[in-house]
Amino acid sequence: MTTDPASFLTALRLSDSFLPVGGYTASYGLEQYLNEDRIEDGDDLQELIAAYLRRVVGPCETVALANAHAASADGDCERLLAVDERLHAVMMPREFRESSTKAGAKLCELLESGSSRVRSDVSGEDDRSDDATLSAADGGDVTAAVAEKIDHDATPGHYPVVFGVVAQARGLSRLEACLAHAYSFVTGLLGAAQRLGRFGHTEIQSLLETLRPVIATVCEQHVDDDITAMASFAPLAEIMGMRHESAGRRLFMS
Repeated sequence: MTTDPASFLTALRLSDSFLPVGGYTASYGLEQYLNEDRIEDGDDLQELIAAYLRRVVGPCETVALANAHAASADGDCERLLAVDERLHAVMMPREFRESSTKAGAKLCELLESGSSRVRSDVSGEDDRSDDATLSAADGGDVTAAVAEKIDHDATPGHYPVVFGVVAQARGLSRLEACLAHAYSFVTGLLGAAQRLGRFGHTEIQSLLETLRPVIATVCEQHVDDDITAMASFAPLAEIMGMRHESAGRRLFMS
């Protein structure tokens, strides 16, 4: 684990809902669970999010992120694209795939904007049109190659994959990157539950504390998994995500 201030601040930034990648509009089926009264109290919500961690985030997204991080560190663009392709194949609901690829594309856009701003600063140009950027100055050829592939629709560009590339380029270890991503996922769902008016601030914070060991466990369990182990099994959550698209009332996009 690193103690480098810049890397630590990057981890905080990537795990913050303030990062404008569209996560604020996603509930990953949680809104539909609430619409159908399948979540009655905090215990139900905790159980659902823990299941997401153990069945989706850990064995699927964490594996993708960790392998993308490793491929980026090795400069292996072909392997990186294979990770993205595998994740696209195992993420079954179209709604979840679209949410993931949109977020990945947005993170790449922020990355590219940051790179352009760095180049402008070096050349003496004053370009301050977008302050919400991530610098790609240390990303190397792999970062640029992945951004180009996503821009030309040559690869889906899923969020965990791009997250892994960005985290590696900014000095986070694989485990740190996985923890930041999983934490962001959990706080996103808890925030969604709160905005839907079913839970208060204090209960949400209590649930977050209770889920913290689960986050650590699933990340440590899957951080070293091979790409072939990537899998997702959460059929009811997937059904809720599909039903949500045609729900009579919706606050979230997915």
